[in-house]
Amino acid sequence: MFDLPEALLLARIQFAFTVSFHFLFPAITIGLASYLAVLEGLWLKTGREHYMDLFRYWIKIFALVFGMGVVSGIVMSYQFGTNWAVFSDKAGPIIGPLMAYEVLTAFFLEAGFLGVMLFGMNRVGKRLHFTATLMVALGTFVSAFWILSVNSWMHTPTGYAMNADGQFISAGSWLAIIFNPSFPYRLAHTLSAAYLTTAFIVGGVGAWHLLKDRGNPRARLMFSMAMWMAAIVAPMQIVLGDLHGLNTLEHQPVKVMAMEGHYQSHPQGAPLILFGIPNSAENRVDYAIQIPKASSLILKHDLNAPLAGLDTVPEADRPPVGIVFWAFRIMVGLGFLMAALGAASLLARARGKLYEWKWLHRFALAMGPSGLMAVLAGWITTEVGRQPWTIHGLMRTADAASPLAAPAVAASLLAFVVVYFAVFGAGVIYILKLMAKPPALHEPEPPHMPERAAGTTPAAALRPDALAGNPVRTGP
Repeated sequence: MFDLPEALLLARIQFAFTVSFHFLFPAITIGLASYLAVLEGLWLKTGREHYMDLFRYWIKIFALVFGMGVVSGIVMSYQFGTNWAVFSDKAGPIIGPLMAYEVLTAFFLEAGFLGVMLFGMNRVGKRLHFTATLMVALGTFVSAFWILSVNSWMHTPTGYAMNADGQFISAGSWLAIIFNPSFPYRLAHTLSAAYLTTAFIVGGVGAWHLLKDRGNPRARLMFSMAMWMAAIVAPMQIVLGDLHGLNTLEHQPVKVMAMEGHYQSHPQGAPLILFGIPNSAENRVDYAIQIPKASSLILKHDLNAPLAGLDTVPEADRPPVGIVFWAFRIMVGLGFLMAALGAASLLARARGKLYEWKWLHRFALAMGPSGLMAVLAGWITTEVGRQPWTIHGLMRTADAASPLAAPAVAASLLAFVVVYFAVFGAGVIYILKLMAKPPALHEPEPPHMPERAAGTTPAAALRPDALAGNPVRTGP
């Protein structure tokens, strides 16, 4: 009656497309919200107008990215009830409350203060406005906290029990569910990736304007702050990634086997395969360029430590090795390039050439989208590497899908592709136009919103001084 294998593949493609498109926006807003808080805090402390100019420059971009992130996230969530209804039914008693906590804490925190942050600079006091900016930044962190807790539980499920209907329920302690074994590593790795994503976007924009006008003080400030972030956080991210990898080896060793391309077990030390072409049909990596025993050294800190391979795993339980293998290398390669740019910026700063070396600016410009590429590669590594499981070791992806016909899934997938590229593509083009404009002295604020809400007197909105943003006296 239903063409389930084809429908399942289309459902997986649809979710991969929408979640990948969606995560690009939070990856920017998490870091950009904190960057805006830093800019406003420095402005309040020093009084330097350059900080406020950059705040007004980037807050317009933040508003657009935040809006696109919210819309794409809402659309994506509907798929839990359409394409993945079985998963929603079985895991809902655990997934549902955690997602509700995200809405009740993070979303309301962001929504409650976002309007003040965007349009309240001349309507509330400076300290209250700064508080609103901090609350929005905190909201992005809290949102990441809950979403990553949900995702991490699906990778390392703990604290659960099964009820009579075959549903996953809490075994008594929600802390065991929230703080599951992979969650701390995944949270630290993802947040630092978001901060790096913002740093390289800001650095790329700053480099673009320095190449056009090396004397622009706001472009200089923007570029300098971004390079400090790259120099500090990129090496930290490599360390966090290593810790996350060791945690994955402990709880999801099959994923690490696919990442490393280890089709065969190595009882006397496993090589580190730098490049090659995974050949799952013959269980080998063709044309492999490798360093003997280096994988055992990295993963076990012992050159001769044995490492199991995919030959110990039934074929039905193996992930698509080629996708995981190459996505992991793209992520790691970009991470080392980020660290190299950070080191180069330190050298340029030490020699007093941070704003002089055009090759450094071109390097930073080329690395502008690298954070977005790295987070996508990282999520592909994580999620494809979990296959064939939706809840690792407990629920297979094939058993989580709704009984839909392939044409229905294909039609919705096509609609998503067309609408996403049309609507969000236009938004991205507009954001790039904003970035192409150099930050100016006394950068204008976002356009003012209406001065009154429905049902209130329009008198204040009609006053010229109110339109100018000046305080309005209503008493004698």
